[in-house]
Amino acid sequence: MSTKPEIRKVESRKDLNEFVELPYKLYKKNPYWTPPLRMMVRENLDTEKYPFWKHAIRELYLAVKDGVAVGRIAAIIDDNHNKFHEEKMGFFGFFECIDDQQAANALYDTAKKWLKEKGMTHMRGPANPSLNDECAFLLDGFELKPTLMMPYTFKYYLKLAEGYGLKKTKDLVALLAHVDWGLPSRVEKLTKRIYRNMHLKVRSFDLKHFDRDVEIMKDVYNAAWEKNWGFVPMTDEEILYTGKFLKQFGDPRLVKIAEIDGKPAGIGLTVPNVNELLDKLNGSINPISALKFLYYKNKIAGARSLLGGTKKEFRNTGIILVMLCETQKELLKYGYKWCELGWNLEDNELINRFDMSVGGKIYKKYRLYEMPI
Repeated sequence: MSTKPEIRKVESRKDLNEFVELPYKLYKKNPYWTPPLRMMVRENLDTEKYPFWKHAIRELYLAVKDGVAVGRIAAIIDDNHNKFHEEKMGFFGFFECIDDQQAANALYDTAKKWLKEKGMTHMRGPANPSLNDECAFLLDGFELKPTLMMPYTFKYYLKLAEGYGLKKTKDLVALLAHVDWGLPSRVEKLTKRIYRNMHLKVRSFDLKHFDRDVEIMKDVYNAAWEKNWGFVPMTDEEILYTGKFLKQFGDPRLVKIAEIDGKPAGIGLTVPNVNELLDKLNGSINPISALKFLYYKNKIAGARSLLGGTKKEFRNTGIILVMLCETQKELLKYGYKWCELGWNLEDNELINRFDMSVGGKIYKKYRLYEMPI
């Protein structure tokens, strides 16, 4: 008979260290998991440093058996989400656990109890810590490595979630496109027509005007995705934090801004798949790993297209298609081999058909769960 797990609230530095280190232990022998930088994990959990926590609260818990941490979970309440959607949704996130239903149940019970005490009526997740960050459990694609800001989780996490009583709320999909496939000739003809018929200019993100272009990204993002399921507008601080991340790890040539008559109309955000570097660093930056980072930085083969959208008045004008074509040219020019598109909502037929029309094929799926509490 297995030992009943003890649930411990993370209060000390030692507890936090165990919380951060647990996945590095669980996935140690898994060849597909990419170890994130520990300093980034700590920063995402830091309520003083990570801007999400300016409008959210959380509690962290560990499941301990025989003195050893075997699971973890975060209970999260995002005030901005609940105000925007007019609901009382609590979230769980950062879930990791051994294949033990008893331990998983204890973690879910603890998160649910805390959320219910705070007045929440439902629990959804995983969100690490929000849907604007890494989220969901991997559903299909367990023998493929994850791209930047996408999760890799054990297959048995689905069993543990469903064994507890959590139900699917949404599936997400990611599509793969090989850069050298090129775009269909009809697509290229259409983009030329769009350029002719509109006073359209598509340019790359300009680091010399960093603040200006970050502000453009915020305005277009918050306007373009306002009706999407689970969307929450990003604050100025969150957008600035994202901009600084892109400045450090991104490629400004892959970030496209569409302008009509000189005014921002759309954005297309594609980033190098930095996970190819993280695979070589084992979660830490030191003098040796820093040299590896610099050496391999220009050898990244893949990219991830995070998003593409336009302001309301420019929807259905084909601007997204033009930005995608311009991005594809940059990817090909600078030696990228493939690009992941998404994630997309499984039932967003419009965007899924669009991504497939330009050469994308669904190759990974993810699942978000929910339950009333």
